[in-house]
Amino acid sequence: MPSMNLVMVLKRSDLFADVGDSHLKAILSGSRMRHYEKNDFIFFEGDEGSAFYLLVEGSVKLAKSSADGQETLVKLVRPGEVFAEIILFEKSGYPVTAESAGPSKVLEISRKHFLTLLDDTGFRNEFIALLIRRQRYLVNRILVLTAYDVEERFFMFLRERYGAHQTYRIDVSKQDMASAIGTIPETFSRMLKRLKTNKTLRWTGKTLHLASGFWENREDHDRKA
Repeated sequence: MPSMNLVMVLKRSDLFADVGDSHLKAILSGSRMRHYEKNDFIFFEGDEGSAFYLLVEGSVKLAKSSADGQETLVKLVRPGEVFAEIILFEKSGYPVTAESAGPSKVLEISRKHFLTLLDDTGFRNEFIALLIRRQRYLVNRILVLTAYDVEERFFMFLRERYGAHQTYRIDVSKQDMASAIGTIPETFSRMLKRLKTNKTLRWTGKTLHLASGFWENREDHDRKA
């Protein structure tokens, strides 16, 4: 991928959108593109964190293991999102395991190189501003989990991840989707059964169909609420 395309990839990311081109090129000088197939591991929980990552294409699952060996999905990473950046500020070990949920392209950014860039005052000030914006995003995510019910979070997830369409090709399991919206599989299954019964959706295999005019009707309802 040409260097200028990678600059645009960084600009479209959630973390580096407002960083200047010269600083983006400096980041890229310590980065490399990695390709993963489905179920490939990018890193394991507890590994020494030598890099953090930007998902360019595909999907990545972040999971954490409990003391009894159970795995809990922490997040489904979408293209444009940065993950494992916690190694820049806290202990250098990865707190989760990252696994590719399908064929994926990931930009690997060297931790050592990035920390060197923070010695530049201009770069450091830009990055601090981005971190503040990211903190606001995390606060909003907490609000979503506490203020909206499971059904609302489900449709918000569909729209954020895939867009407002009538038909979707789902690339994650129902269990992972349940975790991503902050509920348990049993609750998620009951919700899907209810939505199927009232003819809001039909889910067959990896294909999900919403009722005709669903998003238009939802927007009308939201405006009247």
